[in-house]
Amino acid sequence: MAFGMFLALAVPVALVQAVAAVNSNDFGVNDLSSVNLGTKPLKETIAQILNVLLGFLGVIAVVIILLGGFKWMTAGGEEEKVGEAKKLISAGIVGLIVILSAYAIARFVITNLTTATAG
Repeated sequence: MAFGMFLALAVPVALVQAVAAVNSNDFGVNDLSSVNLGTKPLKETIAQILNVLLGFLGVIAVVIILLGGFKWMTAGGEEEKVGEAKKLISAGIVGLIVILSAYAIARFVITNLTTATAG
């Protein structure tokens, strides 16, 4: 009962506030300070996103290497399991090489792009 009375009072107040906001004709465009958008340049934002993605992929590659090591240690001398473990470890190492190469290339490109367009 009390909730119904509260709702009956709250809805008209919310409607009045909404109508007042629409009638102000700026629709919040003139005051974007409450939006909390980033203030960094686009190049820095892209660089941060790439760093996070490549870091995540690096963690996955290390987990693959650790999984291969675990399989090798628990293989018990079975050649088939040792072969699978070696394949996992080599795939993880190749993945790390690719990820580190991608990081170096991306850093080179972003650094040169930033210095070329600074002005």
